Amino acid sequence: MLIEVRVPALSESVAEATLLTWHKKPGEFVQRDENLIDIETDKVVLELPAPAAGVLVSVSKDDGSTVVADEVIATIDTEAKAEAGAAPAAKAEKAPAPKPAAAPAPKPEAVPPKAAPTVPAGVVAMPAAKKIAADHNVDLAQVAGTGRGGRVTKEDVVGAVQAAAARPAARTDVPLPAGVDIDNLLGDRPERRVPMSRLRARIAERLVQSQSTAAILTTFNEVNMKPVMDLRAKYKDRFEKEHGVKLGFMSFFVKASIAALKKYPIINASVDGADIVYHGFFDIGIAVGSPRGLVVPILRNADQLSLADIEKQIAEFGKKAQDGKLSLEDLTGGTFSISNGGVFGSMLSTPIINPPQSAILGIHATKDRPVVEDGQIVIRPMNYLAMSYDHRIIDGREAVLGLVAIKEALEDPARLLLDL
Repeated sequence: MLIEVRVPALSESVAEATLLTWHKKPGEFVQRDENLIDIETDKVVLELPAPAAGVLVSVSKDDGSTVVADEVIATIDTEAKAEAGAAPAAKAEKAPAPKPAAAPAPKPEAVPPKAAPTVPAGVVAMPAAKKIAADHNVDLAQVAGTGRGGRVTKEDVVGAVQAAAARPAARTDVPLPAGVDIDNLLGDRPERRVPMSRLRARIAERLVQSQSTAAILTTFNEVNMKPVMDLRAKYKDRFEKEHGVKLGFMSFFVKASIAALKKYPIINASVDGADIVYHGFFDIGIAVGSPRGLVVPILRNADQLSLADIEKQIAEFGKKAQDGKLSLEDLTGGTFSISNGGVFGSMLSTPIINPPQSAILGIHATKDRPVVEDGQIVIRPMNYLAMSYDHRIIDGREAVLGLVAIKEALEDPARLLLDL
């Protein structure tokens, strides 16, 4: 029986998706619920499981194709299940039979020397050059020979190894688009054009939309993080033992932001045409970096969460973002956002509002700085805060006072517990 494989239902705001990578090829056997292909929307990457066990007979759409919801992209033959399943079993039964137990395994010396396969056709290299090239994984076709007749000498390969070592190392902590080779980009002024992923294109679209439709203004303040740092240092071990999660700083910023939003509800509001929508709930977006780009999962009803609940959800969002497992539900909605550029070393920035929200808090790196307290110069761990807001509905007074409320809550964290 032939079973059609269809694109799953997409979000109401998502019209199309892109097929990323087929994990099975036509003719291969698949198990029910085994992931056949990854499908990228402008928000998440979805896994498409096999609807039934059988042989993948045909694939009508290749990697990189654009598809819509409910479109047929492959077929599975469930009748071929027995034949496909029997082949691996028969193969497994024959595997142990061929060699007697007494026969010793061939020694590694019987395998052709490692250096030999590294010499491309037409390249003449000295024996010492071949050995060094094999040891350092050097492609001899890329080494200019200076010996007689263009032979590649030992010195030529050593020079190539030293030149490779002197090149700046690629940053492994910053994800690169598929198909981009950073080593080649550091060479002789090359270029490579790669299409934006759907997520990156969506991010670009929303950021331009935010700047072209909202009247964005940013206000700044500084906060002494010593009270929070002292509180965290005192209780972090007991907190982790009790709740099974580390006590970070983000939960304090979330709680302080909610305290400010309660005092100044306009900061938690949004614009809908000619109307202002005041939200009676606090869904806080936490900007998270992922291999696919920036995503903003939502802490729903964050005002009802404890510090431990907030830390657990943020940790879960971070893991899901790295694994590409964030769902549409995780990323939908939000009334206010927090972006922490400080984890990358940012000292100051003007964050861009995530529409249709009207404000966003930017957090930066905490650094020891001289400040004046009671007429004395002292050193304190200071953090610059930035709040970008939509001046169409939020006046400077509310924005400034809202940021001051966040500052005051962080500098006296007991107020968060007493709801003051």
